[in-house]
Amino acid sequence: MNGSSTPALHVTDLGRVDYEPTWRRMQRFTDGRNPGTADELWLVEHPPVFTLGQNGRREHLLHPDDIPVIDVDRGGQVTYHGPGQVVAYPLVDLRRRRIGVRRMVSVLEETVISLLADLGISARARSDAPGVYVDDAKIAALGLRVRRGCSYHGLAFNVDMDLEPFQRINPCGYAGLPVVDLASLGVSITPEEARRLVAERLTDTLAEASRIRVPATHD
Repeated sequence: MNGSSTPALHVTDLGRVDYEPTWRRMQRFTDGRNPGTADELWLVEHPPVFTLGQNGRREHLLHPDDIPVIDVDRGGQVTYHGPGQVVAYPLVDLRRRRIGVRRMVSVLEETVISLLADLGISARARSDAPGVYVDDAKIAALGLRVRRGCSYHGLAFNVDMDLEPFQRINPCGYAGLPVVDLASLGVSITPEEARRLVAERLTDTLAEASRIRVPATHD
């Protein structure tokens, strides 16, 4: 397998979009794929919403109040999406790239860890709880669904957002888990710039994991 036999990763910045229509669009895209369908990366920002994964327990929703809760088909527990967060949805044929689900999770974690290192922030992944952490505080959450060998859902990276809604849940099922964003760590960057950096780094990290240099095309 080589780069010429693999479709490009097509990157699209959708801006701020509602969660549920975007999720349903991911499902339709995945169900309609064929072996020649190009992989895509969607970059979005969502209005405030809590999402509860397939194994999620509702007791981790402490007091959602006016923020809607959506039960979804990804793995994991409950998380929050809101303005000032970069959400990256890699719609990737894992079988074609010959990478497993665990490796795809690592690709997402490595994307954020590497990006943070360039910004002077030391971060790490945890084997017991997928995501990216600065000290003990979570800065990025992960959740994937794989259907017919293809991934959707993905990565939520906290850039410059109101962190209060995380206090209304047990983030990712962990009571009292602290959550941070780049702004609270003293890094000033716009979500638009952060989306660009995430797209560039994820494209490179995925290509390396696939052992292919895959060109990205951008809308």
